[in-house]
Amino acid sequence: MRHRKSGRKLNRSNTHRAAMFKNMARALLTYEQIRTTEPKAKELRRIVDKLITLALRNDLHARRQAYKVLGSHQLVQRLFDEIGPRFEGGTGGYTRIIKLSQPRKGDCAPMVIIELTQKAADAPAEKEAKPAKEEKKAAPEKAAAKKETPAEEKPAEKAASEEAEEK
Repeated sequence: MRHRKSGRKLNRSNTHRAAMFKNMARALLTYEQIRTTEPKAKELRRIVDKLITLALRNDLHARRQAYKVLGSHQLVQRLFDEIGPRFEGGTGGYTRIIKLSQPRKGDCAPMVIIELTQKAADAPAEKEAKPAKEEKKAAPEKAAAKKETPAEEKPAEKAASEEAEEK
């Protein structure tokens, strides 16, 4: 019976399994997306979600716990400084598993892509998108002001008339 025994063995010894997940967690946090088999991805999700939760705590003890798993000071720093802040205000769901249509060629294993839900490329785009919306709202007001002024006015007269309208 398998009562109260969590996790998959994946046909590996304890040390081999630990080393494999350590390497996969490093790769996922480095590249933010990796391709692997479905059972490995489901187990890796547990490890990476816990690491990101540690990054949200952002204290010395959490950094030391993350270092035990990752084994790299540079990767721990990247996790706490870049990846963790992207998920502020979230309560889980930091990774996504996308099933691929074709299984692996040799043994027909179901393949998936496991990735972080918020990637580095998406984060700056969201911040830039907000000012763009504000500019779009400001643009019609400028266009309306241009329609009101006659076309015969010179640029200097146009600027003077706009200042008068503001007062």
